[in-house]
Amino acid sequence: MTPVIFLGSLLGAMAFGMPIAFALLLSGVCLMMYMGMFDTQIIAQNLINGANSFPLLAVPFFILAGEFMNAGGISRKIIQFALTLVGPIRGGLGYVSIIAAVIFAGLSGSAVADTAALGAILIPMMVKAGYDRNRSAGLVAAGGIIAPVIPPSIAFIIFGVTSDVSITKLFLGGIVPGLMMGVALVFTWWLMARKEKAEKMPRASFKDIMIALKEASWALILPVIILAGLRGGIFTPTEAAVVAAVYALLVGVFIYRSLSFTTVYKCLLGAAKTTSVVMFLAAAAMVSSWLITVANVPATITEFLGPLLENPMLLMIMINILLVLVGTAMDMTPTILIMTPVLMPIIIQAGIDPVYFGVLFVLNCSIGLLTPPVGTVLNVAAGVGRTSMEGIMKGVMPFLIAECVVMVLLILFPSLVTVPLEWLHR
Repeated sequence: MTPVIFLGSLLGAMAFGMPIAFALLLSGVCLMMYMGMFDTQIIAQNLINGANSFPLLAVPFFILAGEFMNAGGISRKIIQFALTLVGPIRGGLGYVSIIAAVIFAGLSGSAVADTAALGAILIPMMVKAGYDRNRSAGLVAAGGIIAPVIPPSIAFIIFGVTSDVSITKLFLGGIVPGLMMGVALVFTWWLMARKEKAEKMPRASFKDIMIALKEASWALILPVIILAGLRGGIFTPTEAAVVAAVYALLVGVFIYRSLSFTTVYKCLLGAAKTTSVVMFLAAAAMVSSWLITVANVPATITEFLGPLLENPMLLMIMINILLVLVGTAMDMTPTILIMTPVLMPIIIQAGIDPVYFGVLFVLNCSIGLLTPPVGTVLNVAAGVGRTSMEGIMKGVMPFLIAECVVMVLLILFPSLVTVPLEWLHR
């Protein structure tokens, strides 16, 4: 009965338009009252514990790094570099969008930030060149969701904190799946670009390519620094976030000279607002997580899924179907915070690698960012691209299918995650 009380109160509160953080608190209160243990001190203590986490310090710093990079013009440098490489070929601007999305994913870790930054520049360029507006916006949105899968990823940090799984291993485990998503988009765009009659970009000279590479090199170095530092044990993911923020600030102020005092203040303010939302969600989720454990909800669900525990692949298929359904109605962060405490005991009992599950979990949640009615990234791309939700749904569908194929391949062949992870984590 406890899972029904928890889910019923949570979904009921959300149906009435209550913000998810408050809905989590309300569901926790309902569960406490049902179990006859209502105590405001327990709520306050778990709220504090939920936000009092050293690994969660990485979230505000990665968000701040993304703010500095967007305001500092790093996204434009990356796009210009990609333009000189693949702009002149058929469908070149589409490939530019994918390459820029993969590179930028290694900088910001936020799907919404990537989509907004790249879409504002690329969608108008693609429409002006003769590409279909809906398809262009759909491609940018599909590229944007690579960000939570390729490190540094805010989603991996939240999952790692919630599940007590190594964030460094999650970062390294996400590299190959993220690149696979990029390759899937390239292949899908290649199939579709043959029908496009858009004008080609002028071919860049070798000198132009070298100039663009020099301009973008400061941005391209950052992912290398982060991954090398993590793999070499030089710094933790939290310290990597600080390195990223300071690096982005120094590059924006002293190299590109595009960050003024006013701009830096706006970046700090924007990062603080975004961080407050994420941290309040994490704090509220800790209340629900503690009560879920006390109420023994995972054991109830494990008993229900008992027949599947001896078949890990079938269990993963069922869990991913569940997450796809949840992803249509809930954003990524609350999905991770709510579902992780429920599913992790089942995953461990079934003998599934927690890091592998974390990568699949985050990839699934990323795909959920493209599915209505919530579809945060889809809404951002529609707004930036000035198109309707119906229109962008048609445009994104081929790319959404391609990324779902990647997810299916990872379910069928776990070694695509585990083998590269073992090599990278030596």
